[in-house]
Amino acid sequence: MLVTPEQLQELMMEVEKEDPIDFADLPFEEDDLRSLTVNHLCEMAQSLESFSEEDRHITLLAVAAKLVLENMVLHIQLLRRHSIPLSQEVDTLLQSLQRKK
Repeated sequence: MLVTPEQLQELMMEVEKEDPIDFADLPFEEDDLRSLTVNHLCEMAQSLESFSEEDRHITLLAVAAKLVLENMVLHIQLLRRHSIPLSQEVDTLLQSLQRKK
């Protein structure tokens, strides 16, 4: 493994400086959630050690893509649940997807 959970958590917090996570009123400590996440990802990465470098890279990109999609869906659901309008840019993009049907 090239990175420890502690190093990954540090990197995650650096990324969050530019794009903070809204933990809202979750009944969990932010650092505990980060720790749980990085430990899981490090375990996943370790299980891929038998993969070729290219296959590991592709697999981790697929996992990242799935998580970004899941985050976007949850974010849109949350906005709709609270009747908060989407930004014009996002609304236009989603409407273009609906027209493709």
